[in-house]
Formats: sequence, C-alpha cells, structure tokens
Amino acid sequence: MSIHQEAVIAATPEEVYGVLTDGDRFAAATGMPARIGKHEGEEFSLFGGRVEGRLIELVPGERIVQAWRFANEHPEPWEAGVYSVARFTLAVRDGGTEFVIDHDAIPPWAEERIEVGYPTFYRDPLVDYFAAA
Repeated sequence: MSIHQEAVIAATPEEVYGVLTDGDRFAAATGMPARIGKHEGEEFSLFGGRVEGRLIELVPGERIVQAWRFANEHPEPWEAGVYSVARFTLAVRDGGTEFVIDHDAIPPWAEERIEVGYPTFYRDPLVDYFAAA
C-alpha cells in the first residue's frame, strides 16, 4: 500500500530539511519528543517513541528517505522487522517549499491511520511552525 500527499510550506527547502533532520527542531515544530541521527544509516525516533526507523538517504534541501515503522510506544506497534519506506521530497515552489510525502510498503492495516495522520503530525505542524517564525 502507498500514500502520496503534497503541501506548500512558507520556508525554503533547506529550512524544512533542517527541521526534518534535527531532533530538537522537529520536537519544537511538532510538540513531541524526537531523536534524529545526522547521517545515512543512523536511527531516528519521533513523536515520543511512537515512530522509529533508520535514515536511508539524505540529500540536503532535497530529499529524506527513511525505513519507517510504528514503534512500541504506538498503540498499534508493528511486528519486529516490519518497515515501510517514507520519502520526503522538497522543492522550491511559489516562494516556499513543495513538501511531498510518498510512503510505500505500508502494511494494509496501517495505511488509513498513516494517511490520516500525516496532516496532523507533519503538514500542519510544519506549516504552523514556519508561519510563526
């Protein structure tokens, strides 16, 4: 199963990338604790441990690819070894950043929860964070 969502954020791609790759800034934007490694292959934990994974690809200001899963702090944790692939693509658009989410290999039982959650946990907090800056 896969998800595709888009939004425009009033910030540069580099600024949005910076929030998505820095645990303290991500926590400030979302209001939930986060820990994010700095290099490909390193681990991350978001939303107070509800989501975890590993950074697969980092292209500053352009793209972040993650092996992504619901972790033990989530009400519906995934079985050990089950991961999906989340790709966040950033591009200049209309004086801001086109923020594109492509999330693939989602277990069928989790697709609706993730699709509904992206606006609440990613898009809206990022839009609000940069609007307030």
